[in-house]
Amino acid sequence: MLSRHFRYLGFQVDTACDGIEAMGKLAQARTEVIISDIVMPRMNGVELLRAVRQQYPMIHTIMITGYMTLENALGCMRHGADTCVFKPLEDLTELEEAVEFAVGRLNRWQAKLKMLQAMNPAVSGGPNGR
Repeated sequence: MLSRHFRYLGFQVDTACDGIEAMGKLAQARTEVIISDIVMPRMNGVELLRAVRQQYPMIHTIMITGYMTLENALGCMRHGADTCVFKPLEDLTELEEAVEFAVGRLNRWQAKLKMLQAMNPAVSGGPNGR
């Protein structure tokens, strides 16, 4: 349902059955935002989040769950999840807003990086600029 919804909104979407499959896909394709359930087989969402933070720190992560415990919430916070959305997902507004916020942050950083790349090193205080 979520992949169909976000494709309809114009996003390129890839899916994985669990955290191990997701890590394999991350190694093969550029990914900007992950939406992950917390309860999954083989590698749960908090374990996936920890691995993503270690290997791909610029990826934004949005966790979803119908089984929120204090331990899961603290794990999501500790490992830098952007947010956690609770199931049931009767309305996708909160999830859409979280994705749009993450994409907006990425776009702003990409624009700043392009601006810096276009600047003359002498103007930007680079090694030869002072």
